[in-house]
Amino acid sequence: MAMPALGRTLSAAQIAAVVKHLRTLQGGQHATALPGDPKAGHALFYGKAECSSCHMVEGLGGFLGPDLSDFASTRAPEEIRGAIVHPEPDLRAKTATVYARDGAKYLGIIRNEDNFSLQLQTTDGSFHLFDRKEIERVEPRKQSLMPSDYGTRLTPAELNDLVSFLMATSRAREATKRGGEHKTWEEKDDD
Repeated sequence: MAMPALGRTLSAAQIAAVVKHLRTLQGGQHATALPGDPKAGHALFYGKAECSSCHMVEGLGGFLGPDLSDFASTRAPEEIRGAIVHPEPDLRAKTATVYARDGAKYLGIIRNEDNFSLQLQTTDGSFHLFDRKEIERVEPRKQSLMPSDYGTRLTPAELNDLVSFLMATSRAREATKRGGEHKTWEEKDDD
C-alpha cells in the first residue's frame, strides 16, 4: 500500500509543521528557535552559573562533569532546561564521600581504585590518591554533584540564555560535522 499524497490534503503550513516535527524527532534542533540569548548564556556558563567549574564546552572549562559540547544536539529546549533545574546523577560516575582516618572528609568522583588505593577527584577539580589504609570508609552518593538550586538561583530568562548557549554550540558543531568549516557558536550565530 502506497503512502497517501499528503500534498493534496494538507495545506503548506500543515506540511511545514509536519516537517518541523519530524526534524525534531531526528534530533535536529534546527527547526527549534533559540529560547534566549546565547551570548548571555555563554557569560552565565563561565560566570554566575559556574557551570564551567565542572563542565567543558569546546575545550574550555572543567572536567569533573560531562563535556557539554554536544549535549543539546538531540534534546529539546525543555529537556535541556529540565536537566539544569532537576539534575540527575550520572550513573557512570562513581560519586562518593571518602572519610579518611585523620578525620578529613572528601566529596567527589572515584576515578580509579584497586585493592590497595583509591583516586578521588574532588569538586574543586583536585585529585587525591589514598592508600586504602588511610581510609576509614567510603560512602557512595546517589545524588548528583550538580547544584540543585538553579531553578531559584537563575531567573527564567537566564535559564533560557543558558539553554540557547548549549543549543548554539551544538548547532555549530553539527554544521562542522556535516562538512562545513569549523565555526564556533559565536561565528555560526553571526551567519
